[in-house]
Amino acid sequence: MSEPWIPAEAGVEARRHAPATLRNRMTIADTLRGVLPLSGSVLEIASGSGEHAAYFAGEFPALDWQPSDPDAAARVSIAAWCEGIENVLPPLEIDAAAAAWPVDRADAVLCINMVHISPWEATLGLMAGAARLLPAGAPLILYGPFLQYDVPTAESNLAFDESLRARDPRWGIRSVDAVREAAAGFVREQTIAMPANNLLLVFRRAG
Repeated sequence: MSEPWIPAEAGVEARRHAPATLRNRMTIADTLRGVLPLSGSVLEIASGSGEHAAYFAGEFPALDWQPSDPDAAARVSIAAWCEGIENVLPPLEIDAAAAAWPVDRADAVLCINMVHISPWEATLGLMAGAARLLPAGAPLILYGPFLQYDVPTAESNLAFDESLRARDPRWGIRSVDAVREAAAGFVREQTIAMPANNLLLVFRRAG
């Protein structure tokens, strides 16, 4: 979500392409292998282009993948990328900040590159929504750039944060501590360093 959309291939206007997905999808998938359940459903919030959903569905064939996005054009792109993939459900219109989501249950919730490029209310809504859906012990997984008080922030992330806030004052790279404090009903299990100064945060629904 941090990079502009570009056409995926000539003549396929429905499909959007986010260049970062090609760079990070394999590493994210490898990390998710030790976090996601062996079976059940994964709700992906802010699926964007749908490229992650299409790739992860192939990597985790025993899981049902439920993509979502508040943007209508993104949902068209998701459907185009995931066409014919049996374990991907039709994309849902979900605004993370909304008080109600059109889904009753999930066995995991995944959110990639949303927290820094949305108002803080979206993160608060994400935490509340995941708490409503997930059973005890189920994972809520966040990926993206985050600030850590005990780790120097990379110059590239500082510049990225400045550019985000210039585009929208409500956006910006959040601190891990702020996200943890917002995660009522969850226990932070892991903070995993990822390439390009990103982190993968794993929370578990408290029992």
